[in-house]
Amino acid sequence: MVNVKGKWALVTGSSRGVGRQIALFMAKEGCNLILHSRSLAHTGKLLEEVTAMGVEAYAVEAELSDPAAVNRMLDEMEEKGTPVDIVFNDAGVQIAYRDNYWETPVEDFTQSFMINTIAPAIICYRLIPKMIERGFGRVINTTSGIRNEPQQAGYSASKAALDKFTTDLASALPEADVMMNLTDPGWLRTDLGGPNAPGAVESCVPGIVVGAFLDDGKSGRLLPAQAFTGMTLEDAVKKAREM
Repeated sequence: MVNVKGKWALVTGSSRGVGRQIALFMAKEGCNLILHSRSLAHTGKLLEEVTAMGVEAYAVEAELSDPAAVNRMLDEMEEKGTPVDIVFNDAGVQIAYRDNYWETPVEDFTQSFMINTIAPAIICYRLIPKMIERGFGRVINTTSGIRNEPQQAGYSASKAALDKFTTDLASALPEADVMMNLTDPGWLRTDLGGPNAPGAVESCVPGIVVGAFLDDGKSGRLLPAQAFTGMTLEDAVKKAREM
């Protein structure tokens, strides 16, 4: 199992929901953090919480629908000299639930793809080559289990595209200690999942982060977070190795 103490992880969408759970869990494990949100004001409290746990951390901001803003964020991280060892591409957007899905506007697709597919791809293309150079890296891209719901076509299509991007790129990774996998948090009571979702947001750990701790060299897997609910991290890693 990977020891993440002293490593650096980028968490997109860290200010709330699943991203916040990821950041808190990784801080408890001694991992340094780059906390992304749309505005630095959104991560102020979280930054205080994780640094109080004894890790190094700083916040970055970027509107993920704007590729130029994503690249500026990555430029800032590079200028700071931060060796990003782990990436959690967790930020996502679900534009709307369209009861009359025949009138779904094209913006549902363009916005969803920009944030849910293209921004993670930009991040991967910038950071994975550096991971390969250093000989270590973990990328965990957050997907969705939504199926057969045309009311959410833009969202689900963007996540399906992220799945394909992840598995295709994972197949081309060299034989270095660099791994890339998918996770699905499940339907949770978050701003995205809504108040009627069956799962508490806390149920996503440790499963949502287990891909960062795997050391079996396998990429391109789906690691559903709810399959690990209630487990210790050690047991979750053992189970994930069998997937």
